[in-house]
Amino acid sequence: MSKWLALHVFYAANPQPLLVECVAPLIRELNDQQLLDGHFYINYWLEGPHVRLRLKPRTPDDEPAVRAYAEAAISRFLAKRPALYAMGTGYLRELYDILFALEFPAGRPAELVDGNGQMLLQPNNSYSYRPYEPEYAKYGGPAGVELAEWHFRHSTDTVLHAVSSMNLHLRPVLLGTAAQLMTVLAGTFQPDRDELTEFFDRYHQFWHRAFTGTNLIGTDEYTRMYDGVAVELGRRVRRILDLVGRGETGRLPGFLRGWGAHAVELRAKVLALPGHGFADPLTALLSPYLHMTNNRLHATIRDEAYLSYLLARVLREQVVTA
Repeated sequence: MSKWLALHVFYAANPQPLLVECVAPLIRELNDQQLLDGHFYINYWLEGPHVRLRLKPRTPDDEPAVRAYAEAAISRFLAKRPALYAMGTGYLRELYDILFALEFPAGRPAELVDGNGQMLLQPNNSYSYRPYEPEYAKYGGPAGVELAEWHFRHSTDTVLHAVSSMNLHLRPVLLGTAAQLMTVLAGTFQPDRDELTEFFDRYHQFWHRAFTGTNLIGTDEYTRMYDGVAVELGRRVRRILDLVGRGETGRLPGFLRGWGAHAVELRAKVLALPGHGFADPLTALLSPYLHMTNNRLHATIRDEAYLSYLLARVLREQVVTA
């Protein structure tokens, strides 16, 4: 079997141009050439903002061609449209310090810090190959990781289509898109409305506990912002959950239709997952599945906390009203 290639593309700017003009066309070309058996990406911050692009050649013999296509596409993009922001200055340096401390509570690894104890940064507009390190404990062993990789490919394709066709650079559009994708997947995994509400409550509280003592998570503004979106958000959430609950994903709005069908298939695969070690695999895996799709959208931790608060409150107030 072929091995995953992991490319880290360090790009100190909003990753949307990199995704639209480089990553999406590269994946299409590799698939058209029948060179890929899998693909996905995530956004990350360690060593500086970057896109982690994962490509799995169809066979070991295809690996040189995949490397050549990828390196040529990334090099062309970085030469044509380099990121102009400096790595790790001002607010970003403060953000990296917070995330770095949270990532390594036992102490900062010596190989990742400079002489002042701050996180080392890779050169802007550069890329490098890194080891691919699957998170077996998080996703339920080898079979769970294989399922996650399958899901991540669909998540990547859904987000790349949204980034290429929707105005996700506008905050209301980004948050609305993320909220609807979250509702479809979570509503499929947790069809009971009370259990779904409790899930979003726990999801919201998780980010608060994880980032207690930082300024990454706010609460005071949530109540003020809720009144401005509650009616429209409630209407959309109710419509989505009604269709999902009746198994009518084909009637979801266009960009959600394929996502809804995928969510149904994913749920069935999770329930059939062997040797996962989870008491409740649907709940255990839903959280990282949601988080990684939001990550691909470039929604922040603060955004996720806010959206989960909104969704829980909308669901709770709908139940009370009913």
